[in-house]
Amino acid sequence: MIKRQIMMELEKHLATKEITLIVGPRQAGKTTLLLLLKESLEKRGAKTLLFNMDIENDQRHFINQEALVSKIKLEFGSDSGTVFIDEIQRKADAGLFLKGLYDMRLPYKFVVTGSGSLELKEKIHESLAGRKRMFELSTLSFEEFANFKTGYKYEDRLEEFFNLESNRLTSLLSEYMLFGAYPRLVLEEALADKERIINEIYQSYLERDIGIMVGDGKSEAFSRLLRLLAEQAGQLMNISELSSTLSISVKTINQYIWYMEKTYILRRLTPFFKNARKEITKSPVSYFTDLGLLNFATRSFGREFTEGRGGFIFQNFVCNILYQKCFGTPKSLHFWRSKDKAEVDFVIDDGQTPVPIEVKYSSKSNIDLPRSLVSFTERYKPALSLIVYRGPETKRVYSGTKVLYIPFHKLAKLNLDM
Repeated sequence: MIKRQIMMELEKHLATKEITLIVGPRQAGKTTLLLLLKESLEKRGAKTLLFNMDIENDQRHFINQEALVSKIKLEFGSDSGTVFIDEIQRKADAGLFLKGLYDMRLPYKFVVTGSGSLELKEKIHESLAGRKRMFELSTLSFEEFANFKTGYKYEDRLEEFFNLESNRLTSLLSEYMLFGAYPRLVLEEALADKERIINEIYQSYLERDIGIMVGDGKSEAFSRLLRLLAEQAGQLMNISELSSTLSISVKTINQYIWYMEKTYILRRLTPFFKNARKEITKSPVSYFTDLGLLNFATRSFGREFTEGRGGFIFQNFVCNILYQKCFGTPKSLHFWRSKDKAEVDFVIDDGQTPVPIEVKYSSKSNIDLPRSLVSFTERYKPALSLIVYRGPETKRVYSGTKVLYIPFHKLAKLNLDM
């Protein structure tokens, strides 16, 4: 069993009346979390009921709210309890359906999951405003991965382990970057089994999530775009060029990219800017939510990469950590490009003082301050700048800005409110 860090937060939220909504990519482990929460409640004597919307026999209870409530009352009697609903995106108008249940003021707690779904990402927000808390479950974080791989022996002192076992840390990072972190895939040891599973995940995504959205016969064009974006991860996205290369209309390209975002495959970052005349303000960049899927899309899954390719994968890895740090907060994640070609990989913006972040796939502790970071610092005078790399923690001051050289494994817990 792989322990998930989100579990404690979910258990706390069970005591609230709000609907607990768990979303994320297919195969990230949402159903497993539901089963663990259900088991935990039952051990305490609480009543529970689980519906899986992938099962036809369960779907018949979702004709309307009254039909579902009748089934719950049949199982719970006059008692209260917790109702788990898995894969709610299978239900049409899921947001309005859940809103109706909540507004009936029933003595039941609802815990709901959904894979990438346009209904979940769009209409549920407006339908359930003030009625739900959304938890996003991604594939395993590096900390979750490392704890599992070390048998949870160093669970409470993982940083101490990383500091003393640098060779093992390097090995764990390499494995994580090569294969990604889908739970099913991490549980397998043999390369052939890992390849089979990542192929199943990819094909299931195209057939079950995307096939429904784009229509019959169009998933191949979608797949070609996905592979091309994987090759260009972290680079400025030129929609017209993508359209020309793939012979797909600009409108369709934009629509497909939007689908990728809504199904938790891709993250699109917009530029950070204050001066539109001197900075690039339109072209976004994209990163993949899982490194294994990124490598599979570029046909390099499980293959040792060159240092240049490794640098791009490492940058995507850091992006995912930063995204999780910003999720559910007022902070937003961007990148910065100026028209004189100065580039900063990431910028965290809270509306006041930005935090620029450069990523270096290096373990050398004598990295010079990048020219782009100097340019950003002189322009915006941030209180803190970061260089995320594989070396030891150190710091310096440049023009009144604290520049922190931070090891990648310390980034997730770094306090940016300085």
